[in-house]
Amino acid sequence: MTLAVAAMSHAPSFGNVDPGGSTFAEINEAIGDVRSFVADYNPDITIALGPDHFNGVMYEMMPPFCVGAQANGIGDWGTASGPLPVDGETARELHRLILEDGIDIARSERLLVDHGVLQPLEFVYGHGFTNPFVPIFVNSVGLPLSPMNRVRLLGEAVGRAAQKLDKKVLIFASGGLSHNPPIPVWDTSPDEVKERLVHLETTPEQRQVRESTMIANIRKFAEGKATTQPLNAAWDMEVLDVFRRGDMSVVDAWTNEWIGSEGGSGAHEIRTWIAAFSALATAGSYDFVVDKYWPVDTWGAGFGVVAAMTDGAA
Repeated sequence: MTLAVAAMSHAPSFGNVDPGGSTFAEINEAIGDVRSFVADYNPDITIALGPDHFNGVMYEMMPPFCVGAQANGIGDWGTASGPLPVDGETARELHRLILEDGIDIARSERLLVDHGVLQPLEFVYGHGFTNPFVPIFVNSVGLPLSPMNRVRLLGEAVGRAAQKLDKKVLIFASGGLSHNPPIPVWDTSPDEVKERLVHLETTPEQRQVRESTMIANIRKFAEGKATTQPLNAAWDMEVLDVFRRGDMSVVDAWTNEWIGSEGGSGAHEIRTWIAAFSALATAGSYDFVVDKYWPVDTWGAGFGVVAAMTDGAA
């Protein structure tokens, strides 16, 4: 069976805030290694597991998981805007197979995706890429979040479904490790914020203002002029070690409260990595081909770039 995984963090800071020293060059070199790995693997289809940041998937309808059979990029942080090269036929088949496997997963014929799906994909395939892919939204910000065993089971269902496609499949996970950005919480938000969490339409000009404000805040943090929960490199390594060992049953004991307290508000994005490596494990043992990590203090984030493949794929 041919399955492979590429997984990496995404960050608005990327290219906008200097992480200092040689870190940015090292991150780009690791991304280049993943790019070469993917080119050599030459997948027929990419299944992209990613979150959203209250840009495309809102409380208007907030599923825990959703397959996009057609999708548009919203165009945030320089990523693609408009129709994306989604393989709708494969997406609908994946959706059917995952449902048959016992996972209640939604399907969208008009999924909106933000940089949480697209930024790493564009790192590897390039801006305006035409490689066929299937986006799978994994809710990582809209509380309450599903328990971790459900994320593992989703991943396993994705892996079994992928093996029935008779295609060479790359499973791509996009998500941060420890980081703590301000994320609105419905229960404690004022009414005007609640309205934006239900439905949001943003003009390019409004988006530019929003992104400029966010970058200004990140720069303040990098300059020591603002505070937030620091990244947790020890926790990041604990999480990465689980992925390296391949026994994904460990994650069933991880509570959402523990992830938030140890990794921060954005650390819930590790569920995309959990789903990806759970999918890969269904095809047998695997080895890491790329395995890089940086605790980027100036971004307030742990940044990981990895790739792995099953023995069968090798």
